[in-house]
Amino acid sequence: MTFHKDRPLIVQTDFCVLLEVRHPAFEEARTGLAKFADLVKSPENIHTYRMSSLSLWNAAAAGLTSEEIVGFLDRHAKFGVPTGVKQDIRRFVERYGLVRMERLGDDLLLISEDVEAIKEMVSFRSLRSYGLCQVDSQTLRFSARYRGLLKQELVKLGFPVEDLAGYSRGESLPIRLRTEEAGGQAFELREYQRSAVDSFYREGSLHGGSGVLVLPCGAGKTVIGIAAMGKLNCATLILTSNSTSVRQWKREILDKTDVTEDLVGEYTGMQKEVRPITVATYQILTYRKSKDDPFVHMDLFNKRDWGLIVYDEVHLLPAPVFRVTADIQATRRLGLTATLIREDGREEDVFSLVGPKRYEMPWKELEMQGWIASVECVEIRVPMADKEKEAYLAAAPRHKMREASVNPGKLKVVRELLSKHDGEQILIIGQYLEQLHQLAEATKLPMISGEMPYEEREALYSGFRSGTVPALIVSKVANFAVDLPDATVAIQISGSFGSRQEEAQRLGRILRPKAGTNRAVFYTLVSEDTKEQEFALNRQLFLIEQGYRYRIEWTDGSKEAVSI
Repeated sequence: MTFHKDRPLIVQTDFCVLLEVRHPAFEEARTGLAKFADLVKSPENIHTYRMSSLSLWNAAAAGLTSEEIVGFLDRHAKFGVPTGVKQDIRRFVERYGLVRMERLGDDLLLISEDVEAIKEMVSFRSLRSYGLCQVDSQTLRFSARYRGLLKQELVKLGFPVEDLAGYSRGESLPIRLRTEEAGGQAFELREYQRSAVDSFYREGSLHGGSGVLVLPCGAGKTVIGIAAMGKLNCATLILTSNSTSVRQWKREILDKTDVTEDLVGEYTGMQKEVRPITVATYQILTYRKSKDDPFVHMDLFNKRDWGLIVYDEVHLLPAPVFRVTADIQATRRLGLTATLIREDGREEDVFSLVGPKRYEMPWKELEMQGWIASVECVEIRVPMADKEKEAYLAAAPRHKMREASVNPGKLKVVRELLSKHDGEQILIIGQYLEQLHQLAEATKLPMISGEMPYEEREALYSGFRSGTVPALIVSKVANFAVDLPDATVAIQISGSFGSRQEEAQRLGRILRPKAGTNRAVFYTLVSEDTKEQEFALNRQLFLIEQGYRYRIEWTDGSKEAVSI
């Protein structure tokens, strides 16, 4: 085996890939790996990536070939790539599209030129309940009502079906983007936004019309969704994370298209408007009076002949909505997200029911182009005083995270950071309301939580945007879809057990481009030697996965800062 000491990767037989952090080719190698592997560990010197069937299928769906993947690994591997790993990469990548789904009248067909694949599917007991009927050695027929469920099951069995069965047109609705307005306010899609839309649409062919677009917060995912609507010109149901996001979608639709206000409805806890374009929350769809009662509003999926359903923040898609989505596979589906990682591990269901990854724009690439701010990520480890440490050690396991998160020692650090960044727009973000109220009282800063009426909330956000409110304390209500473009500093004092999703959203609050240096700082305060520090590793993993350098500092000066 030839040894290439000047290369940054070690490819292991277990599908793990080790990357040297301090290697000159680190950035190039990391960017390439992210296209087909997931980061699973990120200690100081060596990062560990793992390839999986799903990561390779998503890469294939986005247009990457097995030759390109193997070629990349060959060029960067110190010890070469094990023969078995090369064979498995080719096998997984070639599985995508090995079986395709097509329509025949009212029925659907599973077709494969690989006769052995058809034989294997026929042999699976779990597929028999879907009424598969063998037409010939290369074809199986089944009822269209099983389209989603069958795709789910086949993914689990290792057959990522390429769905070419087509989509219903839906109710027609002309939607013209204001990109070519003679008068009025026009806008231009950025090149990557246009590429994302084209990757989803694919010239209106059977190969387009369902899938997920992965772009960082601040990259204009809402605009991309609206541009997709402009391609399809049909009634559209948009599902998003909260009421603030609903209103933001509506504002953007009215601002960037010629659609009139009477055609755009809000479907939330406050109002129930079903119009040709309807924006609803996941919460209202999953509302029921008790856990044994039916979902009151799930029939929204059937209240119009939707031609497109947009799943904003698709990584938050609730389980009950998956079940409905399995039944509406004839409707075009667009998922928008900053990360494919789900806390419940249901990435396969997003792949099979919403669609595979069609496009991904790396965060750092957008930063280099100036479309999002350059962010410095800093974790500050805060010791606990003896009294608080005793309470932490005595707490029940399920309460330890909270005890660590509300460490009073964080207040001093917040004060120091407020002083250091005096004159900048600062967000202080936390999980626990009692902690946030205490912080607001100590700093005399305004605080926003879900308890605050919408109008008061919007007045504070408006003041922040105008600069009359220089700093805000916000609960997790600000995690999603809050447009605070002038925030240059975020101080995270507590969070949700190391959630990568939450980290993406909170980082997104400061990513929008800034005037001048176009720089921002993202601080995370973590109680030292506690459960919070353990969970912070998961958050750290997400930031490094997206291409950010991560620095750890200690407030007591016991150690020198470490960059990862």
